[in-house]
Amino acid sequence: MVDYTANASYKLLLETAEQLIQEKGCRHTTLQQIMLSTGLSKGAIYHYVKSKEELFGLILASQVELINDSFLLTIEKSCSLTAPLLAITEGLDQLQQKDSVANQILTYLLSQKDKPGIANVLQQFHERSTVTLLEWIESGQKEGLIAQTVDARKAAEQGVMLSYGMCVRNIMLADTLSSPARAFEKEDFYTFMLLILQDGTSE
Repeated sequence: MVDYTANASYKLLLETAEQLIQEKGCRHTTLQQIMLSTGLSKGAIYHYVKSKEELFGLILASQVELINDSFLLTIEKSCSLTAPLLAITEGLDQLQQKDSVANQILTYLLSQKDKPGIANVLQQFHERSTVTLLEWIESGQKEGLIAQTVDARKAAEQGVMLSYGMCVRNIMLADTLSSPARAFEKEDFYTFMLLILQDGTSE
C-alpha cells in the first residue's frame, strides 16, 4: 500500500471529507461535493479512492494513526505502562463518542455492509486496527513495560473486540434522550487492558 500521508492533496481530501461528514452526515456527503470543496479534479480524487466508502475507510485508518502517534510519543518517555495505555484509552474513547466522525462512519458502513466493496473496507479497518494494537503491545514488550509472557496477538484481538463493543453500545444509545447508567467506561477499559498486559505482574 502506498503511503500518501505526507501528500498535501491527500490531507486536504481527508480533512474536507471529515468536515462535510460533520456538517451533512455520511449519507449526504458525496465525492462530487468533496471535489467542489477541495478544488481537486475527479482524476485526482480517484487516484486515491474509487468510492466515498473507500475514502471513509481511509479516514478511519487516519484516526487510528493519530492514536498511534500519541502512543509512540508516550512510550519513548515512559518507565511504566500507565502513560502509553492512557494514550490508547483516551484516543479510543474519542473515536467512540457518538458525534465523532469515526463513529458516524462506522455506523454508516455497518448499515451498508451488504453493498459491494463495503465489507472489504470494514475488513481492512479491522485488520489495520488489530495490527496496530499488536504493534503497540510488541513495542511495550520490547521496552520492558509489558510482560513477555503476554500473548500479544490474543491481547490485541481482545482489545479490539472490547473497543468495538463499546463503540456499538454508543451507536445503539446515540439517539436515546436519556441513556441508562453505563457500568463499563473508559476507566474500566484501561483497567481491563492493564490486567491483560501485565499478565499478573506489577508495574
